[in-house]
Amino acid sequence: MNRKRTIKIAIAGVGNCASSLIQGIHYYRDRHGDDVIGLMHEEIGGYGAGDIEVVAAFDIDQRKVGQDVNRAIFALPNCTTVFAGNLRPSGVTVAMGATLDGISEHMTLCDPQRSFVRAELPDATREDVVRELRRSGAEILLNYMPVGSSDAARFYAECALEAGVGFINNMPVFLASDPGFAARFAAKGLPIIGDDIKSQLGATIVHRVLTDIFARRGVKLVHTYQINTGGNTDFLNMKNQERLATKKVSKTEAVQAVAKKRMADEDIHVGPSDYVPWQKDNKVAFIRMEGRLFGDVPMNLELRLSVEDSPNSAGVAIDMIRCCKLALDAGIGGVLAGPSAFFCKHPPEQVTDDVAFAMVERFIRETVPEPVAV
Repeated sequence: MNRKRTIKIAIAGVGNCASSLIQGIHYYRDRHGDDVIGLMHEEIGGYGAGDIEVVAAFDIDQRKVGQDVNRAIFALPNCTTVFAGNLRPSGVTVAMGATLDGISEHMTLCDPQRSFVRAELPDATREDVVRELRRSGAEILLNYMPVGSSDAARFYAECALEAGVGFINNMPVFLASDPGFAARFAAKGLPIIGDDIKSQLGATIVHRVLTDIFARRGVKLVHTYQINTGGNTDFLNMKNQERLATKKVSKTEAVQAVAKKRMADEDIHVGPSDYVPWQKDNKVAFIRMEGRLFGDVPMNLELRLSVEDSPNSAGVAIDMIRCCKLALDAGIGGVLAGPSAFFCKHPPEQVTDDVAFAMVERFIRETVPEPVAV
């Protein structure tokens, strides 16, 4: 395999998703060919998953701040599956981040083994984060703030702009799909991918594909719901309904976008539903779809999906990182339309998944430079 230099990333939020991502970087480092199970692309533009290097990380939990990032990813309240444990120290210490609206008030009253415990340190300033991004040589910053942390998400996006690094918005705060933010990244020649990462095979992608099949097969979709339960900090955080506004919009619009005709609000319900502590990082989704077939004859479909939530997004994040790096190598700034459409629930341009797949494959094909003849 034709290896290039590493892709240096920084992570804001060392939670379950960051744990799965970092474990995956190490897990796939020496795996090739038939051993590469679970990645959509073994290689993108010469970059493998193992070519990604975490050079900076930010968090606000006292059990993570000041720790080596390869140790911090296994600290409470993280509870995802460990599939690549016993990692060697990385030499990267988790720095104090900016709290802002990152901790919902109700979580301060919860069992600390399941909730956040804020470090007794002053919040990082924008200058602190920008300095660390520049010092570390980070090329891309990943936003893993909790749902509803709109101020914190924007804070880290501003830091990326000032530090001159690409930005991947994994959370449902609308940044890439905000024309103002998108224009600022374009003006600086910095790529941005967003918003709100899709899982590899999660409730949203399954619901979208089924909705698209209804449309293509001439079945009128009359009612549908998607109900999700889980036991990680994400679901505990989302017990605060006030933090759910953008998440519900993101998940609902992802399904509405592929319906033959936009459904009335009362006929569609998509969103997180309850926190079940013993589920930990396991997420269970229940999908029901009621339709009308030929002759206006009724039908219905019910599906139950059980997945480990954080590993389900990590492979997608690895592809996002490599696409962002290709854009940096090629000097492409602004929203990456194809990667955003394929990898995210709320991209600036909503298209069906087969179209989005073609868009991202075209982006990869057209962005990788032609080999120089010798």
